[in-house]
Amino acid sequence: MNQLIWVLVPIACGCILPIFAIWMGIRKEINETNTRTQIALAAIEKNPDMDLEELMEKISPKKKLLKEKLLSKLQSGTITTLLGIALLGYSAYLIYFGGNPYVNIPGMCLGGVILLGVGIALLINYHVGKRMLAKEIEAEQNKLLEQA
Repeated sequence: MNQLIWVLVPIACGCILPIFAIWMGIRKEINETNTRTQIALAAIEKNPDMDLEELMEKISPKKKLLKEKLLSKLQSGTITTLLGIALLGYSAYLIYFGGNPYVNIPGMCLGGVILLGVGIALLINYHVGKRMLAKEIEAEQNKLLEQA
């Protein structure tokens, strides 16, 4: 029985969980689209002369600006890097002082290194994107200022 659990848990986490997450995301998008469609149909029924393009623009989700996307990468990179450093620090503490014999220290070290690597990659992505998209971000900000 114990061996079966050791086989089923990775299968569930590696296969079933991602499929479920993707399915939930697609289902959410479909529900949002159906809701917007129902709102548009109700508005057309009440006022057939309404400007449908303006209505759809108002009820559609706002797109993130380039600056917001870059800042979310910075935030994710910072959090992931700090988690990796914390996990590596805790692993070093357990190695130095000796810890609970049931703790998988090599696994914790591997997890810390992976988190640290992903965090550094996100931070590099932020800095490269900031340099490459500087003109586009400035144009986007000027466009927003003109609209206001």
